[in-house]
Amino acid sequence: MKTIKKLFDNNRLWADSMTRMNKDFFKDLARQQSPKYLWIGCADSRVPANEIVGLLPGEIFVHRNVANLVIHTDINCLSVLQFAVEILKVEHVIVCGHYGCGGIKAAVEDQRHGLIDNWLRHVRDVYHRHELELKKEKDKDSLLRRLCELNIREQVLNIANTTTVQDAWRRGQGIAVHGWVYDIHDGLLRDLKVSISRKNRFAEKSLFIT
Repeated sequence: MKTIKKLFDNNRLWADSMTRMNKDFFKDLARQQSPKYLWIGCADSRVPANEIVGLLPGEIFVHRNVANLVIHTDINCLSVLQFAVEILKVEHVIVCGHYGCGGIKAAVEDQRHGLIDNWLRHVRDVYHRHELELKKEKDKDSLLRRLCELNIREQVLNIANTTTVQDAWRRGQGIAVHGWVYDIHDGLLRDLKVSISRKNRFAEKSLFIT
């Protein structure tokens, strides 16, 4: 129980520090949230969305799952996306994966992992679509890094093709979808240059030309 108590102690210290920084912080935060960004990232504990982009609570709306997947049958993720786009009016949707992702690694291993194998089948599908390219990588680490990037690109396309984003673009709402990768070895984000917006949405297929 000492480890749980530590969390509450940390919470009090954090709340005190936020109040010292801005005495009205929690009062303002309680009124409403108006983030400009939706972050769809991996559930990995080493990738805290707010912290790595230097934003405070209320400034970024976050959804996380194993391997940062956006699947057309995942009502949870799609509901988050709809709420962010239609209610919060976010301007940017960011899919952020990370090198060293356990989900990416598990997806290509020749062994069973249980229930999660059904979820990671979507990553395996990405692998099979790009198998010829991936087999040219010099070693397994390079292959996993490249698969991580290809998976992010796939999810950018998946978001762009959702009814939520397509409808938003049709009504003239300015939303851009971005694909980033976070390197846990140096703490830096890398833009994969696969952004899609209302202006370039008809060029989506070009994202996989390398």
